[in-house]
Amino acid sequence: MNLSGIDHIELYVGDARQAAFYYCTAFGFRLQGQGGPETGLKGQRSLLLSQGDIRMVLTSPLSADHPAAEFLRRHGDGVAVIAVEVDDAEGAYEELVHRGATPVSAPVRYTEADASVTTAEVGGFADVAHRLVQRSGPRTEFLPGVFRMSDVDVPADGEALRIIDHFAVCVPAGTLDETVRHYEDVFGFAQIFEEYIEVGEQGMYSKVVQSPSKLVTLTLIEPDTKRQRGQIDDFLAWHGGAGVQHIAFSTEGITGTVAALTARGVRFANTPDSYYNALAERVTNLAVPAEELRAAGVLLDRDHWGQLLQIFTESMHVRRTLFLEIIERRGALTFGSGNIRALYEAKNRELTGV
Repeated sequence: MNLSGIDHIELYVGDARQAAFYYCTAFGFRLQGQGGPETGLKGQRSLLLSQGDIRMVLTSPLSADHPAAEFLRRHGDGVAVIAVEVDDAEGAYEELVHRGATPVSAPVRYTEADASVTTAEVGGFADVAHRLVQRSGPRTEFLPGVFRMSDVDVPADGEALRIIDHFAVCVPAGTLDETVRHYEDVFGFAQIFEEYIEVGEQGMYSKVVQSPSKLVTLTLIEPDTKRQRGQIDDFLAWHGGAGVQHIAFSTEGITGTVAALTARGVRFANTPDSYYNALAERVTNLAVPAEELRAAGVLLDRDHWGQLLQIFTESMHVRRTLFLEIIERRGALTFGSGNIRALYEAKNRELTGV
């Protein structure tokens, strides 16, 4: 079984057209396809957006008995499916179920002309499923026969966002190790990093698991209930349980990307000047000058292999749950010791208004 990489993600949203307008206007995604009852997608309206190698499906339920309706009732808008490409969807589905994965949807094949796509779904964590996607023939189709595709032109100034770097997942206290073991035993992931983060009176545990291909990465986070309640606890309460707290999109030239997204109306979490005043002491030979980072509000950290630069958006949802990260890796392969702390502090500043 080969989980070769992220094929696409699917978000359940209250209004797919409104959400698509936001992602296209603010982040530069483009509408690549759509489907609904008229194309064979029963009880839902779905829009396919793309940028770089990122494909994102936005799905809204059209009936109360559609799974998206219950997801939205419990969690609000959020990531419902992380789809991975495999060589054999049926074989991978059977193997994962045998290993202990919860079956969600049996294999289904979609065909049109020379294009063929087989999908199947198993449970991942909480209400988030993993869709196994096997593709053959032309890659111009998404789900042949049920999605109508559109011609998409690459902008003259290029595409700022390239791939999905990782997902940050909040899980309830006491379930972190269990979730890690599930991904190790069932999906064959390896734990590549762990850390305890202490910020003031708050604390959290984090472990990172990654697929053998190194192309699917989950940062799993649980709150330390022995410490003061913090924003991880808030996410779990507002989201109604475990879920994807943020999606990290990679870019090149992050300060330019941030400037372009800010001009489009994207709001980023603020970083105090004191962070940059101490940056040169914490990280030597900065990949980007401190003043350029300060002007863009970009954070910088390092690991044994290099440096990583990152910034977090404010949440765009009424529950203040899902948000996005823009990240650039300059040699860094994992996460530096200040990486998750920076996220924690940035989100605390947003939520407290400080």
